[in-house]
Amino acid sequence: SKGAQLRKHIDATLGSGNLREAVKLPPGEDLNEWLAVNTVDFFNQVNLLYGTLTEFCTPENCRTMSAGPKYEYRWADGVQIKKPIEVSAPKYVEYLMDWIESQLDDESIFPQRLGSPFPPNFKDVVKTIFKRLFRVYAHIYHSHFQKIVSLKEEAHLNTCFKHFILFTCEFGLIDKKELAPLQELIETIIY
Repeated sequence: SKGAQLRKHIDATLGSGNLREAVKLPPGEDLNEWLAVNTVDFFNQVNLLYGTLTEFCTPENCRTMSAGPKYEYRWADGVQIKKPIEVSAPKYVEYLMDWIESQLDDESIFPQRLGSPFPPNFKDVVKTIFKRLFRVYAHIYHSHFQKIVSLKEEAHLNTCFKHFILFTCEFGLIDKKELAPLQELIETIIY
């Protein structure tokens, strides 16, 4: 399948250690296919990373989904929850992962069959997914980085985040103002 071929390309280029090259659209590939395959990969990566923190990121410890004192995120999916609501960080992440999974499983958004067309708003859906995945990284760095260090996971977290940010920047997936909670870290990655 097309996805399997692109995944091989991702594995091969990631193996080279050059993340800047790994994120680029391979010559002759469809942009939407590339965005789709990578969206699934980044979703799985963030899900796994956050999964290592579930015993520390609790409704008691993280009453709101935040990234430091200045940034607080509220949840709305536009369907079940139309008006943004304040929820704990674990609840936000649970809602988010369920929501992303429903997007990925919807064949009218993420077509599974080769040659099936992507919807005209596909990039907008991808942008929303990336913006919200970024919030999970921002929360992890602001609220749980010391725990990540004690678990000796920081190198893995940093590599995953670097890959995520380089991909995001390559395809303009997140507005600059949304990236503010991790701006300093992002600048060290990009420059």
